[in-house]
Amino acid sequence: MIERDLVVVGGGPAGMAAAISAHENGVRDILLLERDQCLGGILNQCIHTGFGITYFKEVLTGPEYAGRFIKKIIGMSEIEISLKSFVVRLTKDKMLTFFKPGLLERIKAKAIIMATGCREKTREMVHIAGTRPAGIYSAGLTQKLINIEGLLPGKEVVIIGSGDIGLIMARRFVLEGAKVKAVIEIQSKGRGLVRNVVQCVEDFDIPFYFQHKISKIYGKDRVEKVSVVRVDDDLREVPESKFEIECDTVLISVGLIPENELIEAAGAAIDKKTNSPLSSELNKTSIPGLFVCGNSYKVYDIVDSVTADSYIAGRMAAEYLRCFR
Repeated sequence: MIERDLVVVGGGPAGMAAAISAHENGVRDILLLERDQCLGGILNQCIHTGFGITYFKEVLTGPEYAGRFIKKIIGMSEIEISLKSFVVRLTKDKMLTFFKPGLLERIKAKAIIMATGCREKTREMVHIAGTRPAGIYSAGLTQKLINIEGLLPGKEVVIIGSGDIGLIMARRFVLEGAKVKAVIEIQSKGRGLVRNVVQCVEDFDIPFYFQHKISKIYGKDRVEKVSVVRVDDDLREVPESKFEIECDTVLISVGLIPENELIEAAGAAIDKKTNSPLSSELNKTSIPGLFVCGNSYKVYDIVDSVTADSYIAGRMAAEYLRCFR
């Protein structure tokens, strides 16, 4: 068994910022675990601009933003980076079990910072009826398929929900030659940033239906069409308001959920509505020495805020570790 002072789980913007902050505050034994083959997290597939405006006072793409932290963290020799390392178990006494190629390891840590990010809500969570054909994707998956894999998932697209990733992908589909036939939002206003509504939907004349929902998805092998219906202020369907849109692809962009199953299994108190840790203080959990930062603590609108609060998490972990000196 390996013993470490601080283990950071997640090598995205939150994990890197937390590890750097802990190092700057005196921690010299730090292990950073990242399940992917490189650092950067979701930023690696976010090739659009809009990052760094608050934190760096510059307009950067996602990879450019991540690159600044990657360059900084690899220059800190006391921070050990373990890629392709997938954490599968966490206990209350801060014992971690993780897989990496050809190896299963257990680590006993004095302090842990969880920066595991969030996952997208699925079709099943918003109760959309219909068949289960090919052509139904989450917004984040389509972003990876287009920006990383170089694949175009569909040619005629309907987007459900107005989360920022969905809005950004509306523009991305158009730029790649596809037709976005509608963005459907059940609320009376958009959920995403105003700049994304303007730059990604309005500037491309994409129809935006507020107070509407998809009532059914049709298709046998591939999506063929969707039924759309207007809803009232109580989200009840308005009679005789239904219409259909032919499409081959449906994009789900209905929100994000913090990834906190590991800390919940370890016994940390969780808010069942948000899946965030129950805590009276930013980045803390009900387990001493176990911290959570970034989108796994709560879902942020911009990565600049993730970075700022994750720096606080790193400092908090360093302060906690001083008790062991």
